[in-house]
Amino acid sequence: MIELLPEPELTPGDEAQIAEILRQCFPTDFEGRSFFQQRPHLRLVWREARIVAHMSVFLRAVRVGDDMADVIGIGDVATVAGARGRGHATALMEHCMTLATASPAQFMILFGDRTLYDRAGFVPATNRFRYIPMVGARTGEATEGTSPFLRVRPLTQSIWPDQAPVDFLGPLF
Repeated sequence: MIELLPEPELTPGDEAQIAEILRQCFPTDFEGRSFFQQRPHLRLVWREARIVAHMSVFLRAVRVGDDMADVIGIGDVATVAGARGRGHATALMEHCMTLATASPAQFMILFGDRTLYDRAGFVPATNRFRYIPMVGARTGEATEGTSPFLRVRPLTQSIWPDQAPVDFLGPLF
């Protein structure tokens, strides 16, 4: 069953379960946290007595070229090994898209390379971007670059300006 958990309502038990799922699914050092770089605004989870799938959802303003755009950022998508292939991540993504469509955001953004994202309508974006890296929960220097994993999905009639520089105004998702 899908649950929407606003970050302030996350229980210590939920946080521990999410941290364990992330530890199992990512080679990145989360240091026992239930999030990678920053706490999200809300979590979408699939619970079957315990949490078996997770997705972080961020509402952020970013600069795209000379304009500001509200975006929904997706991160920390993970499913425990025993529950993979049963559609949990797809269901969480569909629920997230419904929430995003009702939000003020113009686009959804994530970094990833999975068929799940292609099926959900995300397309690769080649924008050069600026962000503040946070490694080991420590703020780094502003960095610029590109990524083959940057993916964007429009939520409105707005067209993503693929050549415009993007300033994330902080860390990635």
